[in-house]
Amino acid sequence: MDKKEVNETGVSWSFRKGFLFSVVLVATGFVVEVAGGAKGVAVPGWPLNGVILVLFAANIVIAALILRDNRFVAWLGGIPLGLCLIITLAVLSFFGGVLPQEPGTGPLWAQKLRLDGVFASWPFALTVFFFLVNMGLSLVWKTVPFKAANLQFVLFHAGFWIALSCGVVGAADLQRVIIPLYEGRSTARGYNSLSNNMVDLPFTLYLQDFEMQEYEPQLALYDSGKDRLEIDESGSTRGITEGMRVAWSGLEVLVEKYLPHAMRDGDGNPVPVDATAGVPYALLSGTADGKFFSGWVSTGSPFEKPAIVQAGNGLLVLVPGSPKKYRSEVTIRSGKGDKGQSEVLEVNKPVSVNGWKLYQMGYDEKSGRWSQLSLVEGVKDPWLPAVYLGFFMIMAGNAIFFWKGIKKM
Repeated sequence: MDKKEVNETGVSWSFRKGFLFSVVLVATGFVVEVAGGAKGVAVPGWPLNGVILVLFAANIVIAALILRDNRFVAWLGGIPLGLCLIITLAVLSFFGGVLPQEPGTGPLWAQKLRLDGVFASWPFALTVFFFLVNMGLSLVWKTVPFKAANLQFVLFHAGFWIALSCGVVGAADLQRVIIPLYEGRSTARGYNSLSNNMVDLPFTLYLQDFEMQEYEPQLALYDSGKDRLEIDESGSTRGITEGMRVAWSGLEVLVEKYLPHAMRDGDGNPVPVDATAGVPYALLSGTADGKFFSGWVSTGSPFEKPAIVQAGNGLLVLVPGSPKKYRSEVTIRSGKGDKGQSEVLEVNKPVSVNGWKLYQMGYDEKSGRWSQLSLVEGVKDPWLPAVYLGFFMIMAGNAIFFWKGIKKM
């Protein structure tokens, strides 16, 4: 057997050991879950998690430098084991993607194995632990002694190590609360659904005004016999407009007049009013099985009943438009002497205050645009800058990789 065949045999055996090691690792994790009642891994919070991470990294560096020639350590930091652990993480993440990730949900076997919370399970934690060891050892070996040719490798793997490790240990310090705000009232507390308790916040929120814009309402036919809303023959879902024609089987409708914001006067006739008080009204006319009909329809509001029109055996109704945009005007105070700053909270447009990010989350859907309640989500993730640092290092490593490729071309 020549040297090449010996090397190929050694690599093949390394992959087999890596595969077997990964299987035993996951199996051990599942055994721990079953024996412990599928409670998962409890990651300690700050500062203990920070101390553990520093000691973990220091031990990897020491082992890499002192035990560099040790066969087991060399295998532990080798490519075959690293690839096997990556595949294992991918398989576990697959279960995390296809199974509900809420404790107590999904099949019973999945709950017993903690697959309803994969990313906090022992199999996942053990795999991540040894993957960080594997990547850390190879990183130290490429860094000491340092060579400029290894810069791309160092940046990519160091960034990956930082992002993954900080994301895992920092999960214990992540806080996510729901802050209910009522117009004209302030609060400094939020509800944490994970711990099922109220959390005191380092700031106070005062809701000045909640505002919502809606798309145009839609005209629909309610079939009482089938107990459902029927779509018109064109299958259109467009909003109602003045002059539009809509047809169902045996029914033709013309929208003669449309008032986006109106209220009934003393005689019961809709008249235009301010947008904050009125509701959409539409004057309809048409024929149902050859018989003429006419009347007003409206979406209604918490202050008045909706108006409907009888059309043959069905009822013509005006369905409220879906929310287009909603926001909250709030005043944020960070302390007793703070006069406060006015901010506007919108969906996907967070406002930062005292290490928290505030998002517009929801409102009282029954009241719609007349809602006096605004739901704000508060998120605090002190480890996020470290995770971002890791991502930027990965991007820098990729940039160097592509630059080298372009130079070769």
